[in-house]
Amino acid sequence: MDVLEQSLKLELNFYLQSGLDMIKISHECPLDIFEHIQAVTDYDYALANVLETTPRYLNKFLEASKNGREIILDNGLFETEVPFDPDRFFYWVELLHPTWYIIPDKLEDCEFTVNSVIDWVSKYNPTSSKSIGVVQGKSTEEIVQCYKAIEPLVDKVAISFDYSFFKNPNDASIYHSYAIGRQKLLKELIENGTINQSKPHHLLGCGLASEFASYKGYEWIDSLDTSNPVVAGLKGMRYEQVSSQVWGLNDKPKEKLYTMINMEVSQEQLADIMFNITKFRDNVQ
Repeated sequence: MDVLEQSLKLELNFYLQSGLDMIKISHECPLDIFEHIQAVTDYDYALANVLETTPRYLNKFLEASKNGREIILDNGLFETEVPFDPDRFFYWVELLHPTWYIIPDKLEDCEFTVNSVIDWVSKYNPTSSKSIGVVQGKSTEEIVQCYKAIEPLVDKVAISFDYSFFKNPNDASIYHSYAIGRQKLLKELIENGTINQSKPHHLLGCGLASEFASYKGYEWIDSLDTSNPVVAGLKGMRYEQVSSQVWGLNDKPKEKLYTMINMEVSQEQLADIMFNITKFRDNVQ
C-alpha cells in the first residue's frame, strides 16, 4: 500500500469510527478490490443478477453475511431493466440473509411496483431480513401515489436518482438534471407531508456526487449506494472541487459497475478510487 492510499484509508477510518456520518454509504466495486472498499464503507451492496452469474461474487457476500456485515440485496433492476422474478429473488434472500432486500419493482411503473410489494408481503415477507420498497412513477404525482401505497408495507423506502421526468433540456447535462431533479423531489415530498420521517429511507445511485451535499440534516435518509467514485477512479478521473467544500465531476462515466466486476485494478486506479471515496464522504458529512 503506497503512502497516498495509507493516508486516505486513515482519513476514511476516522470518519467511520467517529460516528460523524448520518448517512451510511456503500460503493459497489470490482472483486479485485472488494476488501479495500469494504474497509472504508459502512455496509455492502449486493446485486442479485450478479450473484446468479458470478460464484466468486456470491462467495464474497456469503462471507460478509457470515461475519455480520450489514448488506442490502438489490434486485438488479437498474442493471438489467427487467423486473427480477420474485420466486428466484426470494431464493437469494433466503440464501444470503441480507440485512435488507429491495422488493422486485419495475422502472417508472407505479401500478406494477405497488402490486409487486403487496404480493411480496402476502406471499414471502421473510422475517430474517428487512424489506425495502422503491417508489416508481412517471411524474411527481405517481411517485406520491406509489409512496403512500407501499410505505406502510415496507421497513425502508428507496428513491431513485434517474426518473425520466427529471430531464430538463436547459440543464448542463442529463446528470445535472438528475441531481437537481431528486433534490427538488425530496424537498417537495417533505413540504407536502408525504415523507414519513420516522422511517428510514435509501437513495439509489446518483448522477453527480455533488448532489449529496444538499442532504445534510435529512436524518430520515439512512443509507445510499453509488458506484460513482469507483467507476470514475477506474477511468482515471479524480473528483474536483466543484464549489465551496463540494466535490465531484460535471459528468459521469456511462459504464455500469456490474460490467466491470471481474476487471483487474491497478494501484493507480485504486489511489484514484480512494481519493474519490474520501471526497464523496466529505460531501455527505
